[in-house]
Amino acid sequence: MEEKKVNSFLNRLKENAQKQTNYGDEMEITEAKINAKDCPNCGAGRAKQDGLTHCAYCGFEFLNIKLTDGVYIKKEDNSI
Repeated sequence: MEEKKVNSFLNRLKENAQKQTNYGDEMEITEAKINAKDCPNCGAGRAKQDGLTHCAYCGFEFLNIKLTDGVYIKKEDNSI
């Protein structure tokens, strides 16, 4: 009788282990890649980041951003 209880307990543990899911969302499988870009002016490698505007080595300007009036933030007017 004792052996039967142990077997049923082990079988329940195995069943529960097979039913388990990962915490959070399912894992997304993607291929490995290098997320880097070279500076067109000096050739220095840099990590590709959103919002990076200048090369850290030569100062080349990657992005030229002009601020305009937004919904909540307005350009400063220094002519007053």
